[in-house]
Amino acid sequence: MISCNLIPLPSKTNLKPHPDTQHPRTSRTNHVHNLHFSHHIKEPPQKYPKHNSLPNLLSVHTKNPHAIYKDIQRFSRQNKLKEALTILDYLDHRGIPVNSTTFASLIAACVRLKSLSAAKIVHTHIVINGLENNEFIQTKVVNMYAACGSIEDAEKVFDKMPVRSVYPWNALLRGNVVLGGRKYREVLGTFSDMRGLGVDLNVYSFSCLIKSFAGASALFQGLKTHGLLIKNGFLGSDIIRTSLIDMYFKCGKVRLAYRVFEEVEERDVVMWGAMIAGFAHNKLQRGALEYTRLMIKEGLEVNSVILTSILPVIGEARASKLGKEVHAYVIKTKEYSKQLFIQSGLVDMYSKCGDIVSGRKVFYGSKERNAISWTALMSGYILNGRFEQALRSIVWMQQEGFKPDLVTVATVLPVCGKLKVLKQGKEIHAYAMKNVFLPNASVSTCLMMMYSKCGLLQYSSRVFDSMEKRNVISWTAMMDSYIDSGCLEEALGVFRSMQLSKHRADSVAMGRISSVCGKLRLLKLGREIHGQILKKDLASVPFVSAELVKMYGSCGAIDKSRFCFDAIPVKGSLTWTAIVEAYGLSGQYGEAINKFKQMISKGFNPNHFTFKVVFVICEKAGFADEGCEFFTMMTRKYKIKASEDHYNSIINLLQHVGCVEEAEKFLLLKQSLA
Repeated sequence: MISCNLIPLPSKTNLKPHPDTQHPRTSRTNHVHNLHFSHHIKEPPQKYPKHNSLPNLLSVHTKNPHAIYKDIQRFSRQNKLKEALTILDYLDHRGIPVNSTTFASLIAACVRLKSLSAAKIVHTHIVINGLENNEFIQTKVVNMYAACGSIEDAEKVFDKMPVRSVYPWNALLRGNVVLGGRKYREVLGTFSDMRGLGVDLNVYSFSCLIKSFAGASALFQGLKTHGLLIKNGFLGSDIIRTSLIDMYFKCGKVRLAYRVFEEVEERDVVMWGAMIAGFAHNKLQRGALEYTRLMIKEGLEVNSVILTSILPVIGEARASKLGKEVHAYVIKTKEYSKQLFIQSGLVDMYSKCGDIVSGRKVFYGSKERNAISWTALMSGYILNGRFEQALRSIVWMQQEGFKPDLVTVATVLPVCGKLKVLKQGKEIHAYAMKNVFLPNASVSTCLMMMYSKCGLLQYSSRVFDSMEKRNVISWTAMMDSYIDSGCLEEALGVFRSMQLSKHRADSVAMGRISSVCGKLRLLKLGREIHGQILKKDLASVPFVSAELVKMYGSCGAIDKSRFCFDAIPVKGSLTWTAIVEAYGLSGQYGEAINKFKQMISKGFNPNHFTFKVVFVICEKAGFADEGCEFFTMMTRKYKIKASEDHYNSIINLLQHVGCVEEAEKFLLLKQSLA
């Protein structure tokens, strides 16, 4: 239990206010008529003051209409919609008309802020001013509703338009792209309508279509569209080629993305950025770093978007020297050093490189901070094992006047589970309920795991039962909660219920249930699970194949373990450790040690978990000489620091074979760790 004096989150937290429906999609054509999508839009309630409560800096009644229009446009550019709409309301009450240019600026502000409630107020004033049939304004309104996520409202305006150019059509396409998910069929349906009606397609039409395929990983449709682009002569556009590169990367086709990139003679920074982001998306850190160097050699400067892509890559590669060079570049440019998302990226990069001290310096050296930068610092503390500091940071964050958001809550809840601080966990739970975070599956999943680690399995079950919308992750989290608590039969029950639901188990869930079958020695069920894994093509996932190998070993079917191991095309330390453990679980200790030696001879480096497995086998078999030899190998050759579990196994082994003096030496070494 820690003493971090958390501010009671659920109530009386002197927090400053943070600045700042399912809509069925009716299809336009027969080929998508049976698709239904939902999008929830939650807007904070906005109460605009009455017309007689105007901003003090304006004396509207002394100005002519054109001067007032400029005031509205100025407030719109500053994203001050409250003030702009107050003046608009004033003009309406006095019957003063508003021109289309002013409405265009208001619409642009609604798009930037994605405020649906403000968008509807602006649309109402457009109708009042008799501009609802103005083609320029109508196109803007369609785009506004689409950008705010209300495709249904966008379509209502669109359907009333007598003449439809390509621009409102593109707005509908873009709206479905913004909604994301697997809504590419909606985009494809609208695009097919455009072609059928002879609309003069432009590069933005194709760009929206390709982006929708990228978001849904719809490679086949993307390839067909690529052919259509060649046929229609649009492939010369940089916008199109950049979209294609992005799509191929997101569909996992790195070579195709590379081929499109190589066909371009003059590349701009946006196209280079698409390549770098694509490599990062596919966990190809070396490629991302190499293409950043090539871009700089071409004489192009790294912009803020590329910095945002490259900083996480540097952290994952633990390239701290390169990270410091990028940090120096950020400081040199000055403009980037003021951008909060880059500051947060630097904190995250240093934390992943194991240099939390430098990450703290960046954070506290920043003149401005927000909830995102505070969450980056908390994540950094967690990555470096400083759990108590991570938990205290949520208090310090509030003392600075920043309100923890959904991501902050999901970040800090696992810390409560690791430290088993139930009181703070309950406070954060209450805070999440108060701020309506709990419908979110991520927060609910974190709560379930936190309660199970604190020994309150019934609370985990309650959170799970109260979830309106579950996903595979939440089902797996409930299984994990039961497994961690030793309730293996209940974990099986959760798996069966998930199989009956609309959700299908992924690689993690399959791996978990395989381990349950092994612990319960359910060979028949284990074989069924193995069949499902083969059917879903999950056997190539290292974690899943390792669990299968161990499962068969636990059930005494070592021949099956060996068969699964031999079938793995690319073996790693994880799968080698699994076969060693499988032989140990089946009681064949000598063969287990031989497999371990074979693993080393083939050039695979054992990790701390591998040695933990080996020491347990030596302890069970009474292999004292081998155990001491492997302990020396672990600490000297592989530079792995011995853990408490490692020491316990060696001490028990030596005591078991009567080597009391040697056991006492290891006991003294273990005590020196404390």
